[in-house]
Amino acid sequence: MRHFIETVAILLIMSMPICSPAGSGDVLFQVSTISALMDGAFDGSVAFGDLKKHGDFGLGTFDALDGEMVGLDGRFYQVRADGSVHEVNDSMLTPFADVTFFDPDDAVALSSSNMTEVERSLEELLPTRNIFYAIRIDGTFSHVRARSVPAQIRPYTNLTIAVTNQSIFELYNQSGTAVGFWTPSYASGLNVPGYHLHFINDERTAGGHLLDFHLTNGSASIDYTDIFMMVLPANEGFRRAELEGMDLEATKDVENVRTG
Repeated sequence: MRHFIETVAILLIMSMPICSPAGSGDVLFQVSTISALMDGAFDGSVAFGDLKKHGDFGLGTFDALDGEMVGLDGRFYQVRADGSVHEVNDSMLTPFADVTFFDPDDAVALSSSNMTEVERSLEELLPTRNIFYAIRIDGTFSHVRARSVPAQIRPYTNLTIAVTNQSIFELYNQSGTAVGFWTPSYASGLNVPGYHLHFINDERTAGGHLLDFHLTNGSASIDYTDIFMMVLPANEGFRRAELEGMDLEATKDVENVRTG
């Protein structure tokens, strides 16, 4: 408990449910900022045992940037750079994560479409572009392109360089789930504006950070999330990170790097 308290440097409440446009009262709980991750603040600060108290659904990464995290139905998974998938134990640490207790407010059936088409159709359902949304897409995918990044070694480089050594996974004929969030543009620096999605298959044997997909059929659920809470790491990596003047386009490029 003492370790967790020490990691909590600040708590930000961006909006309260009483004045929320959607009125859901759901909470997005975030560890650190995307700008810190971009600058190489890869040291884990919050244990997954504590993170689970704030959500059963989400995404993120691990201490030293060791793989991609997928949280689904209360269980958390690590997709490593070798393609293996492991269930996360409570003592493992994260330097960056987003979680919520998923409680959908809207749902829609999806027909054959690619990632761009799905994202555009879901944006048309959003009642406002001023809050956060948790997104879950379940279905059969004829193709999934995903990635994971290997653990980094100190002294850490920045995320742009780290992802040049990413592993790309080409997955075919998979039943599975895309897990993630839609972030409003005013929150740039805290997170990546727009979509951030990770994938895991039903067998829990493959997944990663989503780069592209083609959905054969499925459905999407959207959870309106109008409370945003953040903890900032109380470690040297975060304290020394250069967080001002973040290049938003560089962040988008890192999130969507197709080759490596």
